[in-house]
Amino acid sequence: MSKTAIIILSDPKAGSEEALGRVFNALASAYEFKHAGEDVKIIFQGAGIRWPEQLEKPEHPVYGLYKEVKDHVHGLSKGCVAVFGTEVSGYDLLGDNEVPGTPGLPSFLNLRNEGYNILIF
Repeated sequence: MSKTAIIILSDPKAGSEEALGRVFNALASAYEFKHAGEDVKIIFQGAGIRWPEQLEKPEHPVYGLYKEVKDHVHGLSKGCVAVFGTEVSGYDLLGDNEVPGTPGLPSFLNLRNEGYNILIF
């Protein structure tokens, strides 16, 4: 079985169609993998850690899609939460890449070594 990790970096604060398009396409990809029965993980990193707080709002245009794939959210970058700040209640913080001067970031090396293909949005 194929395994895919989807990394979301786009920033909702940009308020652009590009940022919305990136998160939409990331979640649509996760939806496709999920419904094909494949292993998929969603990771929010960089300014992308701000998305879950926005996507939890029922009035958000991507809310319905997010609810469909939320069970595949692996977590948020611990270091990026420290830098960019956001509401993280209910989400795991990922910090297994112990980058000096940070509380840690998700490890792409570990994902690759576990057999995950990595898609970045």
